[in-house]
Amino acid sequence: MRITGWLPRLFAIIAAGALLITAVVVAVAPRIWHIANAHDELPVVLPEFEGLAQRTYVYDVNGEEIAVYELENSQPIKYADVPLQVVQAFLIVEDKEFFNHDGVNVRSLVRATLSNFASDSPQQGASTITMQVVKNDFLAGLERDGRYKLLQAHYARMLEKELTKEQILERYLNTVFFGNNAYGIQAAAETYFGKTTGELSFIESAFLAGLVRSPSGFDPINEPERSRARWLQVTDRLVTEEILTEDQRGVVLDTFAIPTRVKTIPTRSNDRSYFTEALRDYLLNKSTILGATLQDRYNQLFRGGLRIYTTLDSNLQLLAEDAHDVLPATGGRFENAIVSLDSTSGAIRAMVGGSGFVPNEREVNMALAPRQTGSSIKFLILAAAVQAGAQAGDIIDGVRGCRFDNPGGEEPFFQINGGIAGSVTNLAQQTWSSVNCAFARLSQIVGLNRMVDTVYRAATSPYLYTGQPESERLPIKPFLSFATGANELSPLDMAAGIQTVANEGVHKQPYYVDYITDADGVRTYTHFDPGSKVFDQDKALLTIDILKGVLRSGTARRHSLANDRAAFGKTGTQQDNTNAWFVGGTKQLSTAVWVGDPDAYTPMVGIEEFLARGVNRVQGGLFPAEIWKAFMDPAHAFLPLLDWDEPPAPKRPNARLFLPGNECLIEVVGFEVVESEVDPDAPATTPPLEDASPTQTVPAETIPIVEAVEVGTTIPPDILDPNSPLPTIEELAILGPCL
Repeated sequence: MRITGWLPRLFAIIAAGALLITAVVVAVAPRIWHIANAHDELPVVLPEFEGLAQRTYVYDVNGEEIAVYELENSQPIKYADVPLQVVQAFLIVEDKEFFNHDGVNVRSLVRATLSNFASDSPQQGASTITMQVVKNDFLAGLERDGRYKLLQAHYARMLEKELTKEQILERYLNTVFFGNNAYGIQAAAETYFGKTTGELSFIESAFLAGLVRSPSGFDPINEPERSRARWLQVTDRLVTEEILTEDQRGVVLDTFAIPTRVKTIPTRSNDRSYFTEALRDYLLNKSTILGATLQDRYNQLFRGGLRIYTTLDSNLQLLAEDAHDVLPATGGRFENAIVSLDSTSGAIRAMVGGSGFVPNEREVNMALAPRQTGSSIKFLILAAAVQAGAQAGDIIDGVRGCRFDNPGGEEPFFQINGGIAGSVTNLAQQTWSSVNCAFARLSQIVGLNRMVDTVYRAATSPYLYTGQPESERLPIKPFLSFATGANELSPLDMAAGIQTVANEGVHKQPYYVDYITDADGVRTYTHFDPGSKVFDQDKALLTIDILKGVLRSGTARRHSLANDRAAFGKTGTQQDNTNAWFVGGTKQLSTAVWVGDPDAYTPMVGIEEFLARGVNRVQGGLFPAEIWKAFMDPAHAFLPLLDWDEPPAPKRPNARLFLPGNECLIEVVGFEVVESEVDPDAPATTPPLEDASPTQTVPAETIPIVEAVEVGTTIPPDILDPNSPLPTIEELAILGPCL
């Protein structure tokens, strides 16, 4: 028994002696090693601290936070802003003698080593706070061998000579890892308690300090039992240091709730939305605002601590989301998207890409998804025609059943048999009624290639531009079916086109960001767009004046804005009712609404949920126009009633617009005398002639002989000049098919 009792003591003495020798070596060896190698090495110089990664904050036009972009949740804080109880908690748990040692605390190292040796589980760390800063900032990636510990101790002493204790402690509190992507005390306070550092109590701070040694091992969310065991060790230390009595410790253990989930500060928005996701993609992939390379932009966005002030108006966004719900819910089978731009600047004020962004479930932003436009594209055909000289009173043929040659196409001709029956009438009326044959003809009168050019110039943006790679997006093409929506445009594209007209012919590209400041508050970017003139002001005013009739007496007449507010727009319904649109604007806002199946071109006919609202076939003048009004009315509730100036009076008499090669002038080239025979069985309309035989003839009838005469030529495909005149003829001229 006597021998057995001495064995543990003997081992303890040997171990303590070995540890003491080790501690001395750790303290002295760096200097000896440095001196021994001084003859062939340059003096060791500590590098500068790397800049701290910081999250980027995003704000709306009212200064409200709407998003946070980050990789590491890092929120640097000044030492002066850290409460005393937070500092005290970390020093007691991690490095009680921090303000007394020179970077390496030999006594603490020995004490921690002996304490850990005598315990089944480590309770005290051997590194000082300064040594932890050195490890995190200068030694990351180095192999943990004997040289590593020597370097750590040596660098710690050097750092103590270069920085004040407060500077070292500030660096430590801003860089130490707490688990769950939280780097630094500010991030940890938010992640585990939903607070700022200034709101932390001493006990909460002590709990966080206890996580530092093993953030993953003591993770309260994923390793609750181990976290609780560590918390018991921390409270034991608080008792040992006489911060708590045993009774107080018992109260703390009973009342303190160990975090069970990641939290956020209640006033902070981390919810992803269609707008914030589109903004992220724009900043990374569609602009160079944040840098010339993708890596530069990535680092700036996720680690740069930027403050991004966007164009989004959260009040208008809520109104748009409410308007979205006007469409009866169909379990996601049919959706609607809304984009609203500032008519003067092009700023994106609201963006609804569907029923709500849900990560990994509902992420496709239909506000940016190209879809066939139906007749809504006619507003740009009208604008291009007016720019080239067309007038509201000019006559054009809109009779249904129109046929156009289609050389080189799969079919020899293109024919329209659907839509409004149409007639030969003026351009304004054809617009209000959205007559397909009239606009199919008008698009060719303008010139299909010139129409393509007009769309690109009127709706250009980072999402739509001339020369865009087909791998990114299919180009707009000069289809014969241009006027009936063969090309695909997104709600953002359509809103951009409406903005150009509403802004009296000047296009401002849709944009997300007003300005950006860096982590120090220095402005690094300010949006500027001088705009580009697409239509002359007087031509844009005439286009607006005609399009006002769509809401006043045309296909959207049930959805004029409240208070008789001046507005214009155009409905659109794709063939088989697969897509439905309304695009329109006021002096203040330009808004596009799309309705359809987000996954396919599904006919919106006989849909049960829509039938319950009395809608059998969804058209642009129904749900899309209703949604548009449901947004635009409240969006303008506190805005002044503004109107555009009247367009100038016509400069010439009204004329007939015609398509050379398809329509020809009908001229009389002679007369033919035709004798008519009397049918003996037909009822008499005049007294019979005496002695008249059954085959007696009556006086001859003179019938004119007509001939189709080619008049003029169509716009050559290579003519893109928006002012190149249209083929016209006098208003009363008789036109017909070219034979």
